Order: sequence, then C-alpha cells, then structure tokens
Amino acid sequence: MQEPLFLKPVFQEKIWGGSRLKTVFGFDIPNDKIGEDWAISAHPHGVSIVENGQFKGQKLDELWTNHKELFGNPEGPVFPLLTKILDAEDELSVQVHPDDAYGLKHEGELGKTECWYVIDAEPGAEIIYGHHAKTREELAEMIHEGRWDDLLKRVPVKKGDFYYVPSGTIHAIGKGILILETQQSSDTTYRVYDYDRKDDQGNTRELHIQQSIDVTTVPASVPAVQMKEVRKGSSSIITYLETEFFNVYEWKVAGKLQVKKNAPYTLMTVIKGQGHVEVDGKEYPLTKGASCIFPDGVKEWTLFGDLDIIASEPGENA
Repeated sequence: MQEPLFLKPVFQEKIWGGSRLKTVFGFDIPNDKIGEDWAISAHPHGVSIVENGQFKGQKLDELWTNHKELFGNPEGPVFPLLTKILDAEDELSVQVHPDDAYGLKHEGELGKTECWYVIDAEPGAEIIYGHHAKTREELAEMIHEGRWDDLLKRVPVKKGDFYYVPSGTIHAIGKGILILETQQSSDTTYRVYDYDRKDDQGNTRELHIQQSIDVTTVPASVPAVQMKEVRKGSSSIITYLETEFFNVYEWKVAGKLQVKKNAPYTLMTVIKGQGHVEVDGKEYPLTKGASCIFPDGVKEWTLFGDLDIIASEPGENA
C-alpha cells in the first residue's frame, strides 16, 4: 500500500479538560470539557477510524488484526502505540502507571510508558515529575499521611519542553498545559492523589493507593533525554527518544523535508502550521491536528510547507 492512513480523532471528556482542542486546533468538540484527543489509537476505549483511501471507514484495531502486512507483519496481539493531544484546563490527578509485567498480570493490558512534548504552557505552569521518598516505606508513609508538599517534585515547564515518563514515575500534568503524548497502548492509570475534588455529582474519583505504592520506582529515577538534531537545508529532524517502546521525533519543516522510513510503520501528528505531504507522486493536505500512519508500503515521503510535526515509530520490543 502506497498511501498514508489519515485518522479521525476520538475525543475524551475529562474533569480537568477545556476547549483548546477547538480554539487552538479547530476540532469540532462536543463540549468545553474535552481533555484528550486520541489522535492515533487502537485501544478499545477509543479506536481511530481511517478517513481516506482503500481502508476508509475501517477501525485501526481491525486493520492490525486483519492486515498485518500494513505494519510489517508484527507478532504482537495489539497495536502498541497511542498518540494523544491533552488540554489541561485544570490539574490532572497525581498518578503512576505500571510496567508491562504488572499491567498484564493485574489489568490484562500493557503497562504505560509515555513521553510529553509541551505544545504550549501558560506562564508559571508546572508538572509533577518524580518524588522525594528514599524508600518504599517512606513513600507509603508520606502518601498515607497526605504529605504531598514533602513528597512530590514540581518542575516548571515551557513551550517546546520534552519529558520522558517511564512506567513507575509519579507524575501529573499541571494547569494551563497543552501537550502531545506518545505512549504505549494502555489506559491503566493509578491515581495517588486528586486534590480531593468532586465531579458534577459530588463524588470524588477513585484512588489506587496500594497499586501506586506497588509500582512506583523508589527512589525516583529521572531519565536523561539526549536530543539530537540533523539539519536538512532549512528544515530539521530532532530525535528525542530511542527506547524499547517507541522512538520519537520532531520534524520541523521550513519549505521542504524528505523523510525515509526507519521502521515498518511511522505515526505523525501536526502540531503547528500547514502544508502537504507527497507520497508516491500524490499530495495529501496537512493542517494542524492532522494525524496519519505511514504503513509498511510507504518507504519515504516529502513534506512541504511551514510545519511542526511529532512523529513516532515502534521500538525494538513494541
């Protein structure tokens, strides 16, 4: 197959969501509490549908099952990656995700390692990224006593920042932050703390204290991100991560950028600008928020316009 698969977004309402998926990206969202755009997903909680070409109208999970050739004939039972755009109008809960072994044993799905590209952030915006407990016993004690200021590590963020969030990392996206998240295909989240807030019915959301204590990495480990940039004329390719789960890039297009495939398939989402992509002599328009997969049959493509794109591909063990 010699064409990209463009995908319809799936919107998720959240207690902390807002309206920037409409005001910034132009999406037709159902209300002003939309926290997530599942841009590329085969997860059962929000499956992407192909919008163009031979497979128009088909679901991504069905393509993974019935047309393995599109993805290089992988052995895994599920499409391993999930791309989201998150609009944090309010604080997200303080949370942690399990690794694959714990997730498969206790939840029946993959663990969740993820990473964040900060599309925008209000002045003074912060994330929670790690903790100060030295032992698991101290972690449990601080959680049970509600010593959140002592436990949680707060980090200021700005537009263009990138963070790697392996499973076992206590974290939270703060108020006023818009991010693109690349993650394993999992929806397992263990909430440690949710600011005692209540939903429209006056109920607090479920916490998962014991699971959180079980899966948190202690002491906290913050991985270094070794960014590499390769200039191609006025454009460039920035490599943020190369991990067993996924490799993540930014394609900065200023006029023209040719990209050659490194993996059986590649995911991409436009986070800024407009232009088009040329594949096998055919042009496909690109606007902010557009997402697609380049399947195995597409070996290279050329991007034209003024564009910032976050791209990913499966890692060695995905």
